[in-house]
Amino acid sequence: MKVALLGLLQSGKSTIFASLSGKAIPPIGSTAIEEAIVTVPDERLDWLTEYYKPKKTTYATIDCLDLPGFNFTDEHGRTAARRLINQIRTSDCFVLVVRAFENSAVPPYRNSIDPARDLAELQTELLLADLELVATRIERLEKQVHKPTKTQAQDKAELALHKKLQQTIETEAPISSAIETDAEREMIKSLGFLTLKPIVVAVNVGEEQLDTKFDFAKRVDASVPVITICAKLEFELAQLDADSRAEFMADLGITESAASKFAGSCYSARRAISFLTVVSNELRAWPIKQGTVALDAAGKVHTDIKRGFIRAETMAFDDLKELGSEKEVKAAGKIRLEGKDYVVQDGDIINFRFNV
Repeated sequence: MKVALLGLLQSGKSTIFASLSGKAIPPIGSTAIEEAIVTVPDERLDWLTEYYKPKKTTYATIDCLDLPGFNFTDEHGRTAARRLINQIRTSDCFVLVVRAFENSAVPPYRNSIDPARDLAELQTELLLADLELVATRIERLEKQVHKPTKTQAQDKAELALHKKLQQTIETEAPISSAIETDAEREMIKSLGFLTLKPIVVAVNVGEEQLDTKFDFAKRVDASVPVITICAKLEFELAQLDADSRAEFMADLGITESAASKFAGSCYSARRAISFLTVVSNELRAWPIKQGTVALDAAGKVHTDIKRGFIRAETMAFDDLKELGSEKEVKAAGKIRLEGKDYVVQDGDIINFRFNV
């Protein structure tokens, strides 16, 4: 999963990225896109590592991109932002970081702190970038549809779809709201429309705002995860060893780390889950989309396993943890042999039986 962090100047986005990645905060004025592989915390793997004692434990990861802060207050900043935005069209998900913290040493964007306004501005700029792409595509297709080619019928269908998308964007609605069928989604998949991507809203708060709830119902629907992160605090915590970090978090009443919030919200936005395997003395988490069947999950592990699939020997992590051992899970009749059409559930521990 590739996730891009987007935010306006002084939103604290890069501090969040640094706390997640362990990298240094980029210098002010940096124009480079930073990239890091962020481990997805998973308490299930922690527990299973103690139980199985494998030689290797492999957690799921997120490929995280940090874009320089956007400045849409002048044409130069707008042009630079648009250039950066067009470089992240292959991302799977966007985290829109907005500022809610007060700090006199860090001047706020547009001279005031307004998370809802900043979120609206980010969304509008993504819409405008998509509108530009749609307009370019329509212009090209209008020339193509009059040519007697093998793709003429397909070009006409795509042109009609893009005109519908153009109308949707002009009403300030994301492209995702206009896509009605899988065929339409497949038709525009390669173009990387920004407003077709799932989003997460991350509100960067001060320490005194950790329990504050933010309502963006006018800007996003209820399915969009909204999380609060104190970037400054999380960056300080990231500099500590694990024991000290846990102690400070307990003292501050923080029950979930920024990394856990970040990963959980990205999984939720992408409708992703993880199944688990213990093979060749390696314990591993495998991220997949919700609704994935056992045959396709097997292919995630190895194409040979998918090709020779016989059965998926499956047990739920919760059952193993509750009963304490595989022997007890089996005695309780909770180890199952599932076929290729079984829909894999989050936390399933699977041993694929196959023959090649």
